[in-house]
Amino acid sequence: MPPPTFPACRSLCRRDKVVALALLGLWLLLAVRLLQLHLFCGPEFARLALRQRSFREAAPARPGDIVDRNGRLFATSVAMRSLYIVPCKIAEDWHVSQKIAAALALDADHLFERIAAQPGQQFLWVKRRISDVEARRIRELKLPAGTWGFREEYRRHYPQGELAAHVVGLRGIDGRGQGGVEQSLNGVLRGEDGYRELTRDATGRVIDMCEDPTRPPRHGQTVVLTLDAVVQVYVERALDDLIEKWKPRSCCALVLDPKSGDLLAMASRPAFNPSAPETSSPEAWKNRTISDIYEPGSTFKPFVVAWALKHGVIERNQMFDCEHGEYRIGHRVLHDHHPYGTLSVVDILVKSSNIGMAKIGMLMTNPRLYDAAVAFGFGAPTGIELPGELPGIVRPLRQWNSYSLGSVPMGQEIAVTPLQMLTAYAALSNGGRLATPRLVLNRTELGESVSSTIVSRVLDPELADWIRCEALTAVIRRGTGKKADLPGFQVFGKTGTAQKPDPVTGQYSNALHVSSFICGAPASAPRVLVLVSVDEPSGSGEHFGGSVAAPTAGRILREALLHLGVAPVESVADSIPLDTTLE
Repeated sequence: MPPPTFPACRSLCRRDKVVALALLGLWLLLAVRLLQLHLFCGPEFARLALRQRSFREAAPARPGDIVDRNGRLFATSVAMRSLYIVPCKIAEDWHVSQKIAAALALDADHLFERIAAQPGQQFLWVKRRISDVEARRIRELKLPAGTWGFREEYRRHYPQGELAAHVVGLRGIDGRGQGGVEQSLNGVLRGEDGYRELTRDATGRVIDMCEDPTRPPRHGQTVVLTLDAVVQVYVERALDDLIEKWKPRSCCALVLDPKSGDLLAMASRPAFNPSAPETSSPEAWKNRTISDIYEPGSTFKPFVVAWALKHGVIERNQMFDCEHGEYRIGHRVLHDHHPYGTLSVVDILVKSSNIGMAKIGMLMTNPRLYDAAVAFGFGAPTGIELPGELPGIVRPLRQWNSYSLGSVPMGQEIAVTPLQMLTAYAALSNGGRLATPRLVLNRTELGESVSSTIVSRVLDPELADWIRCEALTAVIRRGTGKKADLPGFQVFGKTGTAQKPDPVTGQYSNALHVSSFICGAPASAPRVLVLVSVDEPSGSGEHFGGSVAAPTAGRILREALLHLGVAPVESVADSIPLDTTLE
């Protein structure tokens, strides 16, 4: 006989089954989830865990130095600490902000607002490149671990201050070059940051560091400039004196070795201090040697004469009637500063006769005048290793007209930069070869392929020597360049006084000028070329190039020659160089 069945027992059995099934389902779900996490999410969780345990810290590259041709420092880099915090750990802690601000002389309210604005961030710069004293103050605060830290960065230092600032440029707080070779050679100077792997605990403290960084930094390379810091000092002092006397809108100067094409000095005024750029006016940033364009005036005349002689348009002993100072070309009347009668080709340059040049221009015709301008490099950048170089202005030949026949030969209707003009004069000084000027001495060491600097031969050596030694030395001896004459040196040169357009009338102004002068020595084998350009001199006296620019150019030429060991023929007893103490 079967045992009796009780309702309570049957109910209990059903509940057990339900609980068992529920537990089984739950375990199945957990198993599926674990399988999913293992198969599909495992690598991601492993990556997150590793990221929480280890992190990558940048190992900054040290920017390379910039030095002159003799190793004198223009720019270098000094290692310093920069302070950062972790906003997500102190976002609402006013006291931390107050302590940090007091230690670094910051505004506490502003710092707190910056932190509070980024509550979820892991990183925020507080102050970069702090002093050792400030770093010690931060350590003495004993802030919670994992809420702050130092990172090493490099601060750019310019030992010479404003000296050669337009050539050197500056490096911003982000490490990017701005202006000068700091910008044009940024890739070479900046280097490439590396990194290292660190391990930290749950509080954020570093507990382990790899012995070797995963990728060491590649430090920037040193750039050696062709500049000579001593010559640069001479030039900048001379420009400062010129400004005091003539009070121009701006001025600039260049010193070039015509044989090698090396620039020994390049300076502009106004200037800026790369260590304190915020104190400079916008005008101070402009490197006028490569970005000022102006009508060259009489400094252009030797190239027209040289081209006319090269192509047989005129003869060296040819005479020209200069019409006693007044000459009509169509509806235009040309004037000379003095009434000249018959002048030779040499004397047209010596006296800087506009009428004589106009007559040579009419014999040449516009196509040859255009070819002369282009052949000597005008209308195109020189290729100097600097940013911001302008090409000047040489209009297409189709835009030239009968008016151009009189204007171009006396240096109007075209516009040049000071560097273009000096580069063209270098062709008269090195056998008629037009070459690219050079500012970086160790380009091959920097990994740059350097082809020949010679662009073309524009004149035969004998003709270039005749222009320089016969015509341009006479400009110094008995012409408009007498104030640049140097006892014991055979100097050659040419003055330029270019009228500027009146901003109101658009016509040439009788009051606004660019006064310039170019000279070199020794004439038989030039070692140094100097250009000085002065924009809108306003001091008392005549504003001709021979009055404003020639004395300064002559002074620079003398000091550069003596520094390079080129002694005057008579004696050097009375020629004492300036004090050239540099840091």
